Amino acid sequence: MYAQTDKFAAFREAYKKELTDAGIVGSSFIFVKDGKVLAEEHYGLANEEKKQAANADTIYHWASNTKPFTGIAIMQLRDRGLIKLDDPVTKYVPELRKIHNSFGSMDAITIRHLLTHSGGFRNGTWPWRNNKPWEPFEPTEWSQLVAMFPFTEVLFEPGSKFSYSNPGIIYLGRIIEEVSGESYETYIDKNIFRPLGMENTYFDTTPPHLLKHRSHSYYVRDGKRTEGRFDADTGITVSNSGLNSPISDMVKYLNFLTGVSASGENVRTGSGSDRISYDAILKRSSLEEMWQPQLPATTDANGNPGFTTDIGLIYFIDTSNNRKLIGHGGDQNGFLSYIDVEPATRTASIIVMNTNVIDRSALDGKDIVSRLRSGMRNLF
Repeated sequence: MYAQTDKFAAFREAYKKELTDAGIVGSSFIFVKDGKVLAEEHYGLANEEKKQAANADTIYHWASNTKPFTGIAIMQLRDRGLIKLDDPVTKYVPELRKIHNSFGSMDAITIRHLLTHSGGFRNGTWPWRNNKPWEPFEPTEWSQLVAMFPFTEVLFEPGSKFSYSNPGIIYLGRIIEEVSGESYETYIDKNIFRPLGMENTYFDTTPPHLLKHRSHSYYVRDGKRTEGRFDADTGITVSNSGLNSPISDMVKYLNFLTGVSASGENVRTGSGSDRISYDAILKRSSLEEMWQPQLPATTDANGNPGFTTDIGLIYFIDTSNNRKLIGHGGDQNGFLSYIDVEPATRTASIIVMNTNVIDRSALDGKDIVSRLRSGMRNLF
């Protein structure tokens, strides 16, 4: 589907040229407004070996775009009166008291700190990465993280600054499990995926009936293309980066964020008992609370540049030219993605690629996504 206007046509050509020049194997983008798909394009291949074309049913790995689902779940538990955002994390995850904190008690670190990446924890989950064949893709069990706690320290005063932290999100996942009494995957499926009708969305290993749609992933290093690990298991880090989903399902998530379904109502498409208000998943006021700036996120506390926004509760907020966009990105195992939403105009977009370009002399996959995002914003 494609809206035949000059701006959409111009972006489509720029999109195809960027991907072709970089050697991207497969990619998809989609642009929705008021619950309607105005532009959609699928480029290249989901599986190069089988010459399998990318399409709306291609299942991509969304990496850190998992994090907002974790945040939504936390807000659900808050709205149900089961937790408070300013509760100590140790109330639900007492094992964290084993971590060294020269800035005070571990009991002072709150759920809100984790939601804003300001708890003082490091960026990476797994500090050892030597690409040995016996190394797991990510830690597979909670006990492995707990074993590292006595050899872990808080890096700065909690709440004082932003510093992107994958472990912090994993601790949120652990809270969801402790409070709900269910696994993270089960909770998200029952409370978000099913109500939104995201029937082909799942975590980690692909169910056999969906394997035909699962995209492979690739890297381009110095002009040479290699294949990423297929169906990688994110293990205990699932709440941080385990999401797999096709564009056809992710549109339903976009419509939830914009507050308008394909039928133009505050319900998802359906009839009778199948119709459900978005407010039954999460109150609009709570979702909008997640989009209020909490801390500047221009450069994180570890000195990593590239953040040009504020951080809300999980979501990043970019305010410029009197416009407010919220979003989140993902980067793992060769997959790159970014989701942008402009709540005021009920508009949203997705760009996702199954190839990460790592070429210091010319191109970089993150740069490609950034340029395409800039072009997509002209469509809003």
